[in-house]
Amino acid sequence: MTGGPAKLRIDKWLWQARFFKTRSLAAKVVASGLRVNGTSVAKPAFAVGPGDVLTFAQGRDVRVIRVVALGERRGPAPEAQTLYEDLDPPRPRGTDEAPMAATPRYEGGGRPTKRDRRALDKQRDVLE
Repeated sequence: MTGGPAKLRIDKWLWQARFFKTRSLAAKVVASGLRVNGTSVAKPAFAVGPGDVLTFAQGRDVRVIRVVALGERRGPAPEAQTLYEDLDPPRPRGTDEAPMAATPRYEGGGRPTKRDRRALDKQRDVLE
């Protein structure tokens, strides 16, 4: 049996490379919108092979991954990291401006004391 280069289902590869905890989660991401070499793919049965570039959303991040190898099994994380090359590594979590600005900060820490809450209530009553 001679064929072209080896290929693997995209949902199975994403699961083996440990991007998603289950194959069904990987299939949902593929169905919601994933790009392979710039072409939109909507079926989890789409076959990928070494050299393909995948672009997909994972949480709040957009991942750009190059497939380096196909796995035999879903092994440990160090083994899974050899299956791909991260072309655009995600930024550290603390660098986003918006999520940190949404939480008010007080002098004593992150949560106001009873005294601070009373002072805030007085300010709100004055403004109304």
